[in-house]
Amino acid sequence: MQLVVDTHTHTYASGHAYSTLNENAASAQQNGLKLFCTTDHAESMPGAPHYWFFSNQRVLPRIINGVGVVRGVEANILNVEGEIDLHPSVDRNLDWVIASFHEPVFHPANVSTHTQALINTIKSGRVDALGHLGNPNFDFDFESVIYSAAEHNVAIEINNTTLVGNSRVGSVERCYEIAEVAKRAGAYLTTGSDAHYCSDVGNLSLVNSLLNQVGIPAEQVITSSVQRFTSFLELRGRAKIEAFGAL
Repeated sequence: MQLVVDTHTHTYASGHAYSTLNENAASAQQNGLKLFCTTDHAESMPGAPHYWFFSNQRVLPRIINGVGVVRGVEANILNVEGEIDLHPSVDRNLDWVIASFHEPVFHPANVSTHTQALINTIKSGRVDALGHLGNPNFDFDFESVIYSAAEHNVAIEINNTTLVGNSRVGSVERCYEIAEVAKRAGAYLTTGSDAHYCSDVGNLSLVNSLLNQVGIPAEQVITSSVQRFTSFLELRGRAKIEAFGAL
């Protein structure tokens, strides 16, 4: 399957990544992407920027180095109520919001707590995708969460960095199981490198292998074409991005 969008990338603004937006765009172009989402960590993560950083993404060019730039954030799930650490005023200036569990922000608890937090995050309507769900520190009821995501048109991320196996140890097998459930549920899937250095932007080889092995149809993978991705954004209520029409 061809993957032309990377929906999870970081710049040095995250505090523990090492490249600029322009460097990420150059790598995106070299690695054959049509679009990439810039998704630095929201402010609850140590070293992350103030929410003004995300609101001000409205000044970013839509095209850099011939690649479309999707304005986004990786927000933190804060609590069982499904709140995220992004001021509501920022929503109108972003195209793409990932919500993820991170240990420094949400202390790992139990399956029931994690499941309820994820379902409430989905139902909040503020989140377009759930990030790196394979982390065994945040075990959850796969069926309940993924079927809820399918019902509410929230994408499930398959994360390339997770599949390398040395980050979030124990996640790889869980990612395959998550993908199997998503296939049955008819949930949308998205693909992210989780790049923290520019050369990894667009590195989705392990994700692609997983999708092919599980047999996920391209229609469920929103990053398999520019049209599928932009149609998903519009399904989520985002405004049409005219500049991406020619990509």
